[in-house]
Amino acid sequence: MAVNAGLAQLSDTLFTTSIALYSLALVSYCGEYAFGRRGRVAETAAVPATAKVLVGAGGPEVAPSAPPTSSAPSAVSGEAGDGAAGSPEKFGRDAVVNRPAQRFGRLAVLLTLLGAAGHLTSIVLRGTAVDRIPWGNMYEFSSAVGFVAVAAFCVVLARQPRIRYLGMFVMLPVILLMFLAGTVLYAKAAPLVPALRSYWLAIHVTAAITATGTFLVSFVASVLYLIRERYDRLVPAGAGTIRFPVSLGSRLPESRLLDQVAYRTVAFGFPVWTFGIAAGAMWAEAAWGRYWGWDPKETWAFIAWVIYAAYLHARSTAGWRGRKAAWINLLGYGAMTFNFFVVNIVVAGLHSYAGLS
Repeated sequence: MAVNAGLAQLSDTLFTTSIALYSLALVSYCGEYAFGRRGRVAETAAVPATAKVLVGAGGPEVAPSAPPTSSAPSAVSGEAGDGAAGSPEKFGRDAVVNRPAQRFGRLAVLLTLLGAAGHLTSIVLRGTAVDRIPWGNMYEFSSAVGFVAVAAFCVVLARQPRIRYLGMFVMLPVILLMFLAGTVLYAKAAPLVPALRSYWLAIHVTAAITATGTFLVSFVASVLYLIRERYDRLVPAGAGTIRFPVSLGSRLPESRLLDQVAYRTVAFGFPVWTFGIAAGAMWAEAAWGRYWGWDPKETWAFIAWVIYAAYLHARSTAGWRGRKAAWINLLGYGAMTFNFFVVNIVVAGLHSYAGLS
């Protein structure tokens, strides 16, 4: 099977271009974070925090004794405004102050979408160049996972516009993954090895890619949840100087929203991962005459499945919501990462198709 060298080269060029666009998007997300007085999203955190204090006091709402200072946005005039409208003067002042942040945020989303379009085109051209499904080695798998992670974030962003600048935390691991894919894991466009020439590749690996990319977004949300949750515990306790990275908590959305994003992305990805494991078992039976053989790849895929199942169970149990459940989620993605890098590269097994020389 001949390889179209021109399309393969164009695919590589678009892959590099998408990394550059994602990097510019990362800078723009950071700009929104830096130029916003508390960030476009963090304004939403101030409202629930205040509400919790008032409800916990058990009394009626009490107006603040002093007007908000210029160092913190008014919860009434912020974008989250729950039906209340602040004075025109306050609203105008906040709009002017946050205008640079808004511009950076919109630019970041535009660059993210452009990068995703170029990234998807790169993947399609890679498959067209070799006339096969474009994930037959670690380079192609990593590229596809990065795209799914960006796409999953865009879907979450469409449903929760308040989390826009959290793209800076999603773009960073995506860029790192794609950098590794384009350097350490890179493999030239070539036909599939005989063992992978099966229609099961399109079924099994596609499911694995979709789940892995979605779990990456959930992993980021859980990390940010733990930061925000610790910040919320330290501030009322009167802790002195709050060090990095906990200090980031002041500009993150409320922990409830981050926990919700983490849970819903796992709730979507887990059935896909389950289907992928089942499809892999059926492929193994067709290729090797058995459904399961405790190959290292199979074993770690099952370990990750058990951890994510425990997360969903813990998350649905009142006593295990919050910090404990978030740590289980991080452990699950740790197992996924170990399975991808260590098992594929270091451990020899029946699934050794990394494509590395």
